[in-house]
Amino acid sequence: MQRIFIILVAVVVSLFAALPCSAQFNTGFINTAPPGANTMDQNNTNNEDDEVVVTSRKPAFTVKRYFKSLAHKDSMKVNQMAIGSMVLPGTAQIYNRQYWKLPVVYGAIGGCVGGAIANKGKDSQKYFIAGAVACYWGSVLDGVISYKSKEKPLPARASMLSALVPGLGQAYNGDYWKIPIFYTGLGACFYALGFNQQQYDRYRDMYIAYNDGEYKGNLTVDNIKWYRDQHRRMRDYSIIATILVYALNIIDANVFAHFSTFDISDDITFNVEPSMITPVAPLGSTFASNSMRQPFGFQMNLNF
Repeated sequence: MQRIFIILVAVVVSLFAALPCSAQFNTGFINTAPPGANTMDQNNTNNEDDEVVVTSRKPAFTVKRYFKSLAHKDSMKVNQMAIGSMVLPGTAQIYNRQYWKLPVVYGAIGGCVGGAIANKGKDSQKYFIAGAVACYWGSVLDGVISYKSKEKPLPARASMLSALVPGLGQAYNGDYWKIPIFYTGLGACFYALGFNQQQYDRYRDMYIAYNDGEYKGNLTVDNIKWYRDQHRRMRDYSIIATILVYALNIIDANVFAHFSTFDISDDITFNVEPSMITPVAPLGSTFASNSMRQPFGFQMNLNF
């Protein structure tokens, strides 16, 4: 229950992250400034130029920046490096400056691909294809693991690890107890998927045999059709459930990597103290230049 409360508080805080952490309340004081106090003096307005605030934005990540990062003249995020490594295997090792791994990656992938071509049409071909896929997948996983970052845990790395190997992001976050839960969910989904696919194929073949006049069972054609459609529907639900559990595994790794930097202690304080209120008249105006009393109020601080 305490964990759920902490998660709800963190979500609310993240929604209001753009707001200031303190608020000021003026109690007992009403703005009694004379008309025109909030406008600048005409002479000051004519003599001063308007200020234009220009915010600099980092250019979007492009293919040019990607290759510039491979030359170590720029930087990129772990997800950008991983996606680039999926397109060009071995580039993650180049970005991580682990050049000695390149012959291993290309040699393993090339050897498996060559073996699959040499054994075309044989039963052993599928093993070489599986080996090539495993080496390709391993090169991407190695790049994500070897990515250097000062932030630990890195939410993007946790997401990529869970996407490549379900549960690996939870292990990276230290949430080892979640791994059996996700694998149990995935196992149940795969079992339901396999079972319903098998039953769907069975009743589909029975329906075809009935139409061809070769069926010798006791079920009617309507019963066979109902069972076929029912197992096909459950098979589709099993696919959706598998995708949801897999996606939840990625989301969980990302969210709790963010929460790892949250202060989840019981030290939650709420302070109310007197404070001086900033004058409403702009600086430089005639009204602000006159001597006036500094208004007082209360300041509320919420620390968590």
